[in-house]
Amino acid sequence: MNELPLFPPQASTMSAEVDNLFFYITAVAAFFTVAIYICLGVFAVLYRRRDPRFVPRPILGSTILETTWSVVPLGLAMVMFGWGAKLYYDQYTPPENAHEIFVIGKQWMWKTQHPSGQREINELHVPVGRPIKLTMATQDVIHSFYIPAFRIKRDVIPGTYTSMWFTATKPGRYRLFCAEYCGTSHSGMIGWVTVMEPGDFENWLSGGASESMAQSGEKLFSQYGCASCHSNDQPGRCPPFRGVYGSTQQLTDGRRILADDAYIRESILNPQAKIVAGYQPIMPTYQGQISEEDLLRLLAYIKSIGQRPQPASEGIAEGPARGTMGATPAPREATTNPQAPTKTGRPPR
Repeated sequence: MNELPLFPPQASTMSAEVDNLFFYITAVAAFFTVAIYICLGVFAVLYRRRDPRFVPRPILGSTILETTWSVVPLGLAMVMFGWGAKLYYDQYTPPENAHEIFVIGKQWMWKTQHPSGQREINELHVPVGRPIKLTMATQDVIHSFYIPAFRIKRDVIPGTYTSMWFTATKPGRYRLFCAEYCGTSHSGMIGWVTVMEPGDFENWLSGGASESMAQSGEKLFSQYGCASCHSNDQPGRCPPFRGVYGSTQQLTDGRRILADDAYIRESILNPQAKIVAGYQPIMPTYQGQISEEDLLRLLAYIKSIGQRPQPASEGIAEGPARGTMGATPAPREATTNPQAPTKTGRPPR
């Protein structure tokens, strides 16, 4: 593969659309740049002042000309806006059936983990022709996940989850970069994305991992003492977990909020931020005691015991599911690996 091509290969469903918009904007900019400089040169020659005593005639202007040079650029700019807005929406709205992979950025490497348990460092294996959603987190500074061949790039920001998606169209190996300066070894934070045929990917996925992320999360659920206050089904001191992910929760302040990745994450690290109606703010914080990777595994476990998607307008009168989880388990020892790519969610404790 040519390491310094004029343009990266087009290897995703978005690549051609992004390139077409880029070429359109470049062509419009180049046309008007050339046209303006040609006009400057022509006018400077034709309308130069040949006699110091010459007084030019006043120009009254042309309504047609002024309307044209206002409407045409406006139309061209609105095409850019509409086209760009559509691409932006498409790039930030993953399909419902997307295969989710978790990514964690740290100085100075990318760590990826599949729901089935496989882990990779500076590598990402994906199947061709299947939508892939990346849920990303960072354990230290801002990083930026960038795959030029797929024409996608997204910042990974401390304290929250970000996501992006793509569908690879060509098997092969493509460069992966960090596009945000993140420290002294930033230039070495690179890797490869390997796009495989579906059958080869399934064979690769079936080997190596001893347990899935959800199974690891279930162990962490017991390790961190979550079960002492949270059950899977019955309300107790704290909201139950089953069916909470994807549901709408009513808080003590009257707000209704979606129990998504970000909410579950916040409920673990800052449980006093949002209290579910009907429960007391008794859950201790796990800030600094649980790693980003463990947060992702807990999130995978909570998803695995029941997901109930609901419209944003739908509320749940009884408040078991979100807000301060009411668990009072004793904090466990700090985990030293705070880097797991999951969504912004918190397990309702």
